[in-house]
Amino acid sequence: MQDVAVVPEGQGLSQAERFVDTFVAPSKTFTDILRSASWWLPFVFILLVGFVFNVAVDKKVGFDAVAQQQISANKFAAGRIDALPPDQKAVQLHAAAARTRVTSYGSGLIILLFGAVISLLWWASLNFGLGAKTTYSQIFAVWMYAGLPKAFIYLLSAVLLFGGVGLDNFDMQNPLGSNPGYYMDGVSGLKIALGFFDLFGLWALLLAVLGCAIVARKTMSQAAIVVCGWWVIGMLLLAGVTAAFS
Repeated sequence: MQDVAVVPEGQGLSQAERFVDTFVAPSKTFTDILRSASWWLPFVFILLVGFVFNVAVDKKVGFDAVAQQQISANKFAAGRIDALPPDQKAVQLHAAAARTRVTSYGSGLIILLFGAVISLLWWASLNFGLGAKTTYSQIFAVWMYAGLPKAFIYLLSAVLLFGGVGLDNFDMQNPLGSNPGYYMDGVSGLKIALGFFDLFGLWALLLAVLGCAIVARKTMSQAAIVVCGWWVIGMLLLAGVTAAFS
């Protein structure tokens, strides 16, 4: 890959063309971000997929069951709930289910916050670590488009749930068998770590490396050091926290 990307001239790609090219010609999408850092269409798509997924969970599994599973996975929360009298336990479980429902349907805000933090880390590492001159808005747009493949985890999961598949062993945090962690029982740091090696997630990771290389005008290997480096750090942190509390 050339170290310097050519800024597209003229009208450039439409949002729909960018969306499609993310899957069939991703270099075109990321090169067009040099012209415009707009990212509204992938965000709308992710919101729609998230809504469909949450409706499927709500109707087919129930957020009461999801909350119970999440509490059981946390030894401290489970111990606190189990120590309560039956009537108070029921109240706490109902409140936990309500919080889980609100958080799930409001996941769009969480996505924006998470993307803002990750993009900041990428941007700072590229600009101050590698001497790039990219803008934060460009990196955020890369993050948004690169994450599109992960939406299929939840879209396919919704299809399976509406079809009555996987209702008994449903895991809100890892709903699709596209990674080795899905096939492990219980909750552990290893299961969380293996969940990072998801087919759709790795696809998104490769797109992020490509996108950062293009907008930062760096080589793929340089961009990979930044993107994959933070990916590994995130995996170790999340796996460690899970191991400590599960």
